[in-house]
Amino acid sequence: MPELPEVETTVRGLTPVLSGQRLTLVEPRRADLRKAIPIDLRQRMQGATVTTLGRRAKYGMIDTDRGDTMIFHLGMSGRWRVDPGELLAHDHLVIETDGGRRLALNDPRRFGFLDLVATAAVANYPPFAAMGPEPLGPDLTAGYLAKALAGRAAPIKAMLLDQRIVAGLGNIYVCEALHMARIAPARAAGRISEYRLERLVTAIRAVLESAIAAGGSTLRDFAAPDGELGYFSKQFLVYGREGEACACGGPVKRRTEAGRSTFWCPKCQRT
Repeated sequence: MPELPEVETTVRGLTPVLSGQRLTLVEPRRADLRKAIPIDLRQRMQGATVTTLGRRAKYGMIDTDRGDTMIFHLGMSGRWRVDPGELLAHDHLVIETDGGRRLALNDPRRFGFLDLVATAAVANYPPFAAMGPEPLGPDLTAGYLAKALAGRAAPIKAMLLDQRIVAGLGNIYVCEALHMARIAPARAAGRISEYRLERLVTAIRAVLESAIAAGGSTLRDFAAPDGELGYFSKQFLVYGREGEACACGGPVKRRTEAGRSTFWCPKCQRT
C-alpha cells in the first residue's frame, strides 16, 4: 500500500492545485469506503477555502478556513486524479475549485477512507494520538530511539514498524534503511548501541528523502496526482531482490512473517 513517501508525494502534488482555492463542489459518490464517509462532508467542505495541506504518518490532510481538516488515507489502491477528462466508476469523491480544477479520489479496492475533524483537534484524532515522532522531523533522534527501545527484545524491524515508536514507517523503507545502516532486521532492538541508532536515524531519513524525490515506489496501483509513476523501486538495494547480489557481494535473503516479507543481506547486516 502507499507508504509515507507516496503520501508525501501526493500531498505535494495536490498543494498547487488546492491551496488557496475555494471548493465549489465537494461530491461524495458513495456512502462509504473502508468506513462511512462523514455525512456532513459536503456541507462543511463545499464553499470553504483550502488554507494548507499536510501529512501525518501515512495520512494526508486538507485544512480549510472553516476550521475543518479533511483527512484521507489511500488504503491499498487509492490515488487522487487531477483534472480527469471523465469520471470513472471508482472515483468516489469529486472536488472542483473556483480556479476551474477538478480532482477525483479513485480507490478501486476501497480500503482507504475519508474523515473530517476540527483542525484544532487534529493532534487528538485517535489514529494520531498514540503515534511516535515523524521520521523526517526533529524529534526522531538516536537518543529518543535508545529510550523507546530500552530493554526491548523484539526485533528492530518490528519496532520500527510499530507506529507508537515511529510514525509512518512501512515495510519497504524499513528494509532499505536497515540495510543502509548495516543492522540485521532480527537484531534485538534493545541491544543496539546509540552510536548505531544514530546511523539508523540517518539511514531512515536518507531513504525516505530519496524515495520522495523519486516520487515514491510504484509496486501495484500507486501513482502521483499527475498520473506519474514513482520510480524509487529502481533504486532498491534489498527489497524485492531475493537471490540477487548485494553491493557487498553477499546474497539478498528473504523471509516471510505474518504475510510480510523481510529482505536483507546476511553478509553486511550481521548484527
